[in-house]
Amino acid sequence: MTASTNSTASSLPVASLGTPRIGPRRELKFALESFWSGTTDERALIETGIGLRAANWARQKKLGVSIIPSNDFSFYDQVLDTCVMVGAIPKGYGWSGGTVPLATYFAMARGAQREAHDEVCSHAHHGHGVPALEMTKWFDTNYHYMVPELEKDQRFTLASRKPIEEYLEARALGYQTRPVLIGPVTFLKLAKCKEASFNTLALLDRLLPVYIEVLRELAKAGAEWVQIDEPCLVLDLDIVAQQALHYAYTEIAKAVPELKIMLATYFGGLGANRDTARALPVAGLHLDLVRAPEQLAGLADLGGDRVLSLGVIDGRNIWRADLSPLLDRLEPVIGKLGMDRVQLAPSCSLLHVPIDLALETGLPPDVKNWLAFSVQKIEELAALATALARGRIHADAMLKASDEAAAARKASPRIHDAKVAARTAAISDAMRERASVFAERAEVQHQRFNLPAFPTTTIGSFPQTADVRNARAAHAKGDLSDEAYKLYLQNQTARVVRWQETIGLDVLVHGEFERNDMVQYFGEQLEGFAFTAHGWVQSYGSRYVRPPVLFGDVSRPKPMTVEWWRYSQSLTERPMKAMLTGPVTILNWSFVRDDIPRSEACRQIALAIRDEVADLEAAGAGMIQIDEAALREGLPLRKTEWKTYLDWAVDSFRICSSGVRDETQIHTHMCYSEFNDIIGAIGAMDADVISIETSRSKMELLDAFKDYRYPNEIGPGVYDIHSPRIPEIGEITDLLKLARLRLADNQLWINPDCGLKTRKWEEVRPALANMVAAARELRTLA
Repeated sequence: MTASTNSTASSLPVASLGTPRIGPRRELKFALESFWSGTTDERALIETGIGLRAANWARQKKLGVSIIPSNDFSFYDQVLDTCVMVGAIPKGYGWSGGTVPLATYFAMARGAQREAHDEVCSHAHHGHGVPALEMTKWFDTNYHYMVPELEKDQRFTLASRKPIEEYLEARALGYQTRPVLIGPVTFLKLAKCKEASFNTLALLDRLLPVYIEVLRELAKAGAEWVQIDEPCLVLDLDIVAQQALHYAYTEIAKAVPELKIMLATYFGGLGANRDTARALPVAGLHLDLVRAPEQLAGLADLGGDRVLSLGVIDGRNIWRADLSPLLDRLEPVIGKLGMDRVQLAPSCSLLHVPIDLALETGLPPDVKNWLAFSVQKIEELAALATALARGRIHADAMLKASDEAAAARKASPRIHDAKVAARTAAISDAMRERASVFAERAEVQHQRFNLPAFPTTTIGSFPQTADVRNARAAHAKGDLSDEAYKLYLQNQTARVVRWQETIGLDVLVHGEFERNDMVQYFGEQLEGFAFTAHGWVQSYGSRYVRPPVLFGDVSRPKPMTVEWWRYSQSLTERPMKAMLTGPVTILNWSFVRDDIPRSEACRQIALAIRDEVADLEAAGAGMIQIDEAALREGLPLRKTEWKTYLDWAVDSFRICSSGVRDETQIHTHMCYSEFNDIIGAIGAMDADVISIETSRSKMELLDAFKDYRYPNEIGPGVYDIHSPRIPEIGEITDLLKLARLRLADNQLWINPDCGLKTRKWEEVRPALANMVAAARELRTLA
């Protein structure tokens, strides 16, 4: 693709709902980590933000975006930004009014040790510093947001003028932007309250005055439109939430009548909330026509002269749009609506896709030609706008290139493998079942491993230091030979195995130093995947990932992990877990092909992992962990669609894990999850041991397992690995006491929340030593 069409004027506006904030070369990540380490100061970080925002506005303008967003940038997370904007700062952070300092902002995001915390506030939690806010997935995406913590008597006040300041910043550069806010109803629905039975929507009356104050300031500053995101409109809303939406936007319309509101919905269709949305007094409505293409047929009755923003280009996936059929669908609809009522846009913010495909020089040329990143998606929108406003002839080059790419992809021999199709069709019921029920397996496994009560382990990875990353980069460049790199990795593995023995961990891991990413590592060894060099997307904060591109049928040419497991087990007499990533997580953390059902692609991956499990068991592995960190995040947003997803997701896990003997212990790991409403599916997975992320929830997530009477073994996380804080022994012991109130002692394992790849050794060493000490203390009490 080229930007050639962008110079062609069009009377059909192209709108951007948000753009990637990380920078083409991950500039934001490096600036954040430099600031957090103390290498650079706050001013340097702020200057980086200014530069990134200016570049984003300029890029979008150049590409043909006529409605450019502001306030879509964040140093960490847009929900956290909203917390700060409305003064929703939990008491533990010591904020007493005024503008919220950046130190408090990052303490909420990452937590703080006692020393750092003392600079932020005078109150410390039991002398341990302050923990970060809870973090969970943003709807059904791979992005994480910080969960607002509210109280029944919560008071709100304007504590950050960021939306106004960034609007003025853009205006000073010559850009008239449309500021973006997370809507008040979505904000409250995403929040949690200590009193679990309290409906946070009851706080709407207190929250709205702050929103109205912000909107009035934006109008005074010169804003004509404001985009307010209410993705909660694609959820199953009760009458209380529907009434809250109507009340909120009626009050906003009365208070700031001069300001036009573009209400943005995305990640699905309005469904039963259609009448609610239609009745809202807003000037514009954005609809996701990628996730819910059926909405296109009913646009005409969405109300009067309201402007409709049509989300026609996928903001969640990276496949190139097939523009000609899309135009066939759009032309009659826009002909009825009239161009003065229509804007063209991505389905959602482009935060969820990489920035620019042009940076990729190593992709197979045919696969690259099937893709579109943020820049290319805006080019597609510009081409559609030109074709719709002036005729297809004026976008002929882009349309022809799109037609050719779609035809080439459909006909490519790289896509389909007859052997994979035949094997998938031959999956039998016997392949989905363990030989014995859990109680019988557990007895055999306990005899085999003879572990102490409350066995300790970790989730898999250990810190990937700069030294490890440099060695990997040197090997990739050819500066370090295969033999020298393997020796380096063996030395790293041996060192971490000895250290785990020294501190007294009961079940060891090899540290995963050979792995770049828990999904990419496997995808690189499977047929059907391709990989980018610069396809970074934000997961949370400064944590970015490069999702694999799943473009074709999946198979495993050869064993992937057996050699490293065999080597690491040879270093110790203690059990060494073999570490795999499960099929559902590989699927959900990839950019997935859109030409076959996701369920079919997942079962293909499950068969490949099943082969790996069989080879590991044959090599002697007694514990095999198959991580399904992303199982819950793949849930459809509508509950009526859950069963279909969970059926094939659980089926895929059982296909890959059920071919082992009773004495082989299958572990799995899940993170960022609320388990109450899927506990039946978790039980159906029938893993012998599940480890879960619970430290930030203070073990509340275990209530689901208690109520379900979950029979298998569980490792609730006691060390928040997303924070640099080092938990003290007493803090971990307190968490374990809470766990024992919910689970039987013989069910409990002790482990961190997640892998330790992103942490530093100076954090990990004392934290794990404290974890082991807490386990020993617990054994004396049992």
